[in-house]
Amino acid sequence: MLHISLKFSSILLAMSLTLGANNLVYAQISETSNMSVISNKYDLNFDASKFEKESKQLNGITIGYRAYRNIVYVQNPKSVSSQSLNIYIPEDYFSGKKINGYTAKSAPIFMPNGVGGYMPGTPLEPEEKDERSGKANAQLVALSRGYVVVSPAIRGRTTVGDDGKTYVGKAPAFIVDYKAAVRYLRHNADSLPAGDTEKIISNGTSAGGALSALLGTTGNAEEYNSYLKEIGAADERDDIFASSDYCPITNLEHADMAYEWIFNGVYNYRPAIWQLQDLKARGVNNEMTRSLNINPGEKPDADAANNPVEANVMINMLDEEIAVSKLLSMHFPAYVNSLNLHDKQGNSLTLDKDGNGTFKDYIKSVYQKSAQEAYDSGIDLNGTDWIILRGNKVADVDMKKYPVSATRMKAAPAFDKLDLSSAENDEFGTKDNQPKHFSKIVAEYTKSKILADKEKINLINPMYFLKGKRAETKTSPVSIAPHFRIRHGAIDRDTSIAIPAILALSLQEKGVDVDFFSPWGRGHSGDYDLDRLFDWIDNISR
Repeated sequence: MLHISLKFSSILLAMSLTLGANNLVYAQISETSNMSVISNKYDLNFDASKFEKESKQLNGITIGYRAYRNIVYVQNPKSVSSQSLNIYIPEDYFSGKKINGYTAKSAPIFMPNGVGGYMPGTPLEPEEKDERSGKANAQLVALSRGYVVVSPAIRGRTTVGDDGKTYVGKAPAFIVDYKAAVRYLRHNADSLPAGDTEKIISNGTSAGGALSALLGTTGNAEEYNSYLKEIGAADERDDIFASSDYCPITNLEHADMAYEWIFNGVYNYRPAIWQLQDLKARGVNNEMTRSLNINPGEKPDADAANNPVEANVMINMLDEEIAVSKLLSMHFPAYVNSLNLHDKQGNSLTLDKDGNGTFKDYIKSVYQKSAQEAYDSGIDLNGTDWIILRGNKVADVDMKKYPVSATRMKAAPAFDKLDLSSAENDEFGTKDNQPKHFSKIVAEYTKSKILADKEKINLINPMYFLKGKRAETKTSPVSIAPHFRIRHGAIDRDTSIAIPAILALSLQEKGVDVDFFSPWGRGHSGDYDLDRLFDWIDNISR
């Protein structure tokens, strides 16, 4: 970013600039005295001449591609580094070849985000060896399958603007940026060397999974227009073709109720190390930071939040946390019943006041399917006390034993903390970094008036667009992606399986093609089944 400091009175100075790959073309200094540069304009036209030829190895095969990096995708970024994207295009398309049956113009665009813990997402690079899996990452595998890969940087709750003062990544910034990146691609549909902008597939994990789901459910929604205009997004559509969502931390104002519906009765927890790091970095002193006698190390990043490592300690919940756990669990049935959910056969899914009913049976069936697939593949389930086997069939699931076996990761409330200490409280914070509540139940319990604006709560919740008042009253429709793939690990303790299940059921009722599954033995993580992911994309893209 260009910085100029001048002493002028009543001067308006405009300069035309070309500053390499980050496409800055216009800077404006507005009138005042003792002024520094305020307004930078970035060109939204893609420059196909600025690239690097690169290659990586995958299973002994060289995957060549062209990398176009650090492209600012809005005209008026709040943070240049957080509103830039990278584009990777398979080299074979430049010589007219086909890859996996795709041509340059028919190739799907795989658009992963690197968001986790509602922290900023950085552009993801193709890698031969992922740090956690030890295998090629999603970006490289996607290129090998003939996809164009577009990975945007995205503002998060800790993003400070280029003025060095204001927090510019609080809700709803992350979805505004993801939409702006889609609009940039559509704006350049005719000048991109490869990639079908009508076949954009988003992908993300945890908060990034929530973001991917949100992008898929809010296509062209008018509520975001003022935010998009403010940052100078292209005047294009932002609907997408498909959404891949791993363990989405979403529907936040109801997520605490769903968590306690599963884990109420288990009153100790084993937290994730990244959560401690996040609290330490923000100067929070609470029961968790006092109980953990470990060195938090460096500040957490999105990848740590997407692949949490648990601390080697069990913490007992406080009396107040136990009380609020019971309160939240008690409210969940009314929320489920208000949604008027149905399964594929049209059966109504509800809960009684004790939390039992057909919705619970549906959740059991999801776990049952997961366990059966595991058993059929040769995995021994005899030591899993919450799975009931009869012969070679998984006959039932014991939902009382499940949370004891899985263990709790978070004290109640899991997301909207009583002391405003969670990542989600931070996500709804102010420009000067003051966190806020977002659950009415928690705010009322604490007698707090520090509640986030309802608009901002709605704008990062896909359920507002699927089942909320917006869906009932707005005349302007949203364009929902026709295909969704949602994964939630069978031992994921970071959020309740009820949350992605409600999302999947609500989409299904809208006529959306939904592939929802709970992989056996998986905790909170993503991109662990890349062959299956890309087979799914191939199937829907052809």
